[in-house]
Amino acid sequence: MAFEKEATLLGSKETFKVNPNAKKYTLRDNGFEETKKGNFQLMRTMDTNLLNKQGVKLKIVISDEVKQLKISITTGNGLRPVNIYNGDAYKEIREKVAFTLSDLVERGVLEKV
Repeated sequence: MAFEKEATLLGSKETFKVNPNAKKYTLRDNGFEETKKGNFQLMRTMDTNLLNKQGVKLKIVISDEVKQLKISITTGNGLRPVNIYNGDAYKEIREKVAFTLSDLVERGVLEKV
């Protein structure tokens, strides 16, 4: 998956981009960790049962120049994308994802398009 100026979760109607005012310290202050390549990554388990290793994860990666991003929901091992917007099985997870994304928008990391 390549970096894009705007990104959408699989099955979602909302599109996000990196806030133009976001800086590297903004990302670090909000839980992003710098990767070996210099990009910034945020991984959050979205499962309500924290002991469940098979749950889904929200993964946001922002490029090292803080202009492009990738957003995905993956399986617990991070290998396959998951569409949480199909049916009622992922209702609680959808709420947690929406809360996390709106929090990042509020904190100036992301911006809704």
